[in-house]
Amino acid sequence: MTSFDLIVIGAGPGGYVCAFRAAQLGLKVALVDKRAALGGTCLNVGCIPSKALLHATEHVAWAKHHAADSGIKFGSVEVDLTQMMKKKDAVVTKLTGGVAMLAKGRKITVFTGTASFVSPTEIEVAPVGSELARAESQRLTAKHFVIATGSAPVELPFMKFDGESVVSSDHAIAFKEVPKKLVVVGGGVIGVELGSVWARLGAEVTVVEFLPKIIATFDDDIVRQFTRLIQKQGLKIEVGAKVTGYANGILTAEREGQKLEIAADKVLVAVGRRPYTDGLGLDQAGVELDEKKRVKVDDHLRTSAQNIWAIGDVIAGPMLAHKAEEDGVAVAEWIAGKPGHINWDLVPGIVYTNPEVASVGLGEDEAKKRGLAVNVGKFNFAANGRAIAADATDGFVKIIADAKTDKILGAQILGHNAGELISEIVAHMEYGGSAEDLARTIHGHPTMSEAVKEAALAVSKSALHAL
Repeated sequence: MTSFDLIVIGAGPGGYVCAFRAAQLGLKVALVDKRAALGGTCLNVGCIPSKALLHATEHVAWAKHHAADSGIKFGSVEVDLTQMMKKKDAVVTKLTGGVAMLAKGRKITVFTGTASFVSPTEIEVAPVGSELARAESQRLTAKHFVIATGSAPVELPFMKFDGESVVSSDHAIAFKEVPKKLVVVGGGVIGVELGSVWARLGAEVTVVEFLPKIIATFDDDIVRQFTRLIQKQGLKIEVGAKVTGYANGILTAEREGQKLEIAADKVLVAVGRRPYTDGLGLDQAGVELDEKKRVKVDDHLRTSAQNIWAIGDVIAGPMLAHKAEEDGVAVAEWIAGKPGHINWDLVPGIVYTNPEVASVGLGEDEAKKRGLAVNVGKFNFAANGRAIAADATDGFVKIIADAKTDKILGAQILGHNAGELISEIVAHMEYGGSAEDLARTIHGHPTMSEAVKEAALAVSKSALHAL
């Protein structure tokens, strides 16, 4: 029986990064995943392929609607969906291959199959797929285990996924043709991103959201402007509506006692994700789950079994790849006897539409709900030189600071490359920076990041390029 210092179950961003860091620290490491292509949901059917499609379709939208303003003319804009999907797949293959190369270079032993605990110190890895049908299960032992099995799309009990008319995000990144009418159930990050992709390619897209607003974790002023912008791009938005069924090409919903009927040849259900612990045999290892079926962990991500840890989507917290990565690094360091660090209060959230939306820390609405005294600085991209030159004037930067100490408590950005711009604010917050610290940091000119500086100045009503 093969033995390791650490076995990581799940090779998504959390799992493989954990394995990499542990190997760097001198541990003998194995990585187990059901997919032969490492990278988990993120690289294979999530973050990366969806961003490839978002990028490609942004070019389509620009060519159709904005190129002529800059003196660039096309006879017509044609989309070869087959080629677009090939390009998306090539991006995925390049990245998953890169992860495999790095694992090999770090002498990490990779096993393809599904893992289940036999005891707290032993797992069985069973083969998956026809190419492995004749292979025998293997038993592996380790001093430590990390559960990094990620999450799976939530399925509505009255509207099961069939991969054709009712689909998950896994299916929606691989349509063979553009749907005529696509209804997206759920106005969160995944819903609006994939809805945007197919709207740009010509689908009639309707987003149906149960809550009173889409991307509901963001402040109301951000959501109002964002909603207007994506409506201008062709998405129809129905909020406060509860979906009740789908049959014969008609999705039904209820809102304030009124029945809604929306025609759809495809329905994308994007109502969230659930922790994936299926078949892990956690009871055999003494690992407990909470009331939401997440693996219970302490402040150091250790489970109820002292040698077993859990990270990423399978535990409480935001289901984000970058959060899972930091979980993985910290756990590897703790296992190796090092002082790992994670600040779960500073996990940025990003919506990769055009324009993007990003946030970190407390929003203005939440700060006021808590009764906190805050100063808020806002700066519109419409007054930023680089944004005007790039025809990217939609949106604004908003920074929330403590009224007494000026310490930055949070920020939200709606605008081009908001996901890139938010990181500067995260870094300042990580070191306890104030709005003045950020305002006095020199920013290159002309750059979109100058809007961040101006928003920081606006906290003290000192913005230079706004009245």
